[in-house]
Amino acid sequence: MKTTQRTQRSQRTQRESPVRVIVLLFLFFVSFVSFVLVQPSNELAAARNGVIRGHVELRRVIPQAERRPGVSDLGAPPARDVDDRLRSVVYLESAPRRAFEVDEGGRAVMDQRNETFVPHLLAVTTGTTVDFPNSDKFYHNVFSLSKPARFDLGRYSAGRSRSIRFDRPGIVRVFCDIHSHMSAFILVFSHPYFAVTDTQGRYHIDNVPPGSYSVIAWNEGNASDPRPVTVPDGGAAELDFALR
Repeated sequence: MKTTQRTQRSQRTQRESPVRVIVLLFLFFVSFVSFVLVQPSNELAAARNGVIRGHVELRRVIPQAERRPGVSDLGAPPARDVDDRLRSVVYLESAPRRAFEVDEGGRAVMDQRNETFVPHLLAVTTGTTVDFPNSDKFYHNVFSLSKPARFDLGRYSAGRSRSIRFDRPGIVRVFCDIHSHMSAFILVFSHPYFAVTDTQGRYHIDNVPPGSYSVIAWNEGNASDPRPVTVPDGGAAELDFALR
């Protein structure tokens, strides 16, 4: 009888041993996968975004836009907006890894005032709707033949506004079909890592994940060569440009 019981226990042990091995291997595999998946998440959470900042110097003469004088200008100096052709756009050549495509860019405004597009330079993300109000006392007709956005808003009078949504990245030239001297630029990006310089040529691109990038400066159709820059964890990277 005792021999039979020992034999039965031995047989159960032999049957249970492979099961135990399988369970142990499965627990080890789950632990390993959890470690691999959690580790990058912890590193990502610890990483702090930084900023790219600097100055864009324009080493060429940019002619001022001159509008045609009208009857309303007789006897009084015409009102003028400050010309912003000295402003540039600085942007990352490609979006950082893990960056998402921007789908909803909100709204922006490019006014028509004193036969001038204000601002002359606008930078937006894809999905942005741009309003073109007419603040003059006469008709305007906004249009573009650029590949990223071909449109013609037709003629509309003072106090009216029309809009267009920009869904494709690229450079859009904007004109008025009535006033040939009116022109502007809209730069559309598929990521948020860009900035327009201030009146002194300074810029800063915020919330850039740490890493190495190529940066480009653009002004009035002229772009710089890509410049390398490394953004430290939670720090700032300095990068200046000179455009000829």
